[in-house]
Amino acid sequence: MTTTPSAARDVTHLRVVAGAVADPEIPVVTLDDLGIVRGLEVAPDGSVEVTLTPTYTGCPATEVIAADVARALRDEGAERVVVRTVLAPAWTTDWITEAGRAKLRAFGIAPPDGTRAVSPPGGVPLTLSARCPRCGSLRTREISRFGSTPCKALWSCRDCGEPFDSFKAL
Repeated sequence: MTTTPSAARDVTHLRVVAGAVADPEIPVVTLDDLGIVRGLEVAPDGSVEVTLTPTYTGCPATEVIAADVARALRDEGAERVVVRTVLAPAWTTDWITEAGRAKLRAFGIAPPDGTRAVSPPGGVPLTLSARCPRCGSLRTREISRFGSTPCKALWSCRDCGEPFDSFKAL
């Protein structure tokens, strides 16, 4: 990567551009909101390399996200863009920003709250409730482990009666 002041400014600007790309499955959140843009470098030859970590290994949107990021960077003048997908360390819902969690909630998707299901060795697994993004109730139940996308589960609220997706805590 070059180290001139203009190159550093360009890297910062291009990183903002890449992070501002909307998630194709949940367009109210950006890649920065989800925390999947891991890095961006500009090589001495001017090529731009972006590193992404998908929300999970089999995410069907990975190729679309890579194409959208490359397109956004080319629109900003990058002639050659290389998008790398890295799987380690694995993405975790801890990487979703507070702004991203607020956007998910406003869109009707329960964001993970930082707690995970507990399954002690030899014990009975315990599933924690998802907070209803509409009324805030914890009186909810999981209807299906798979929601509108594989990274979400389908839940229902016992108080307001509304179904909702809940991001799976990873």
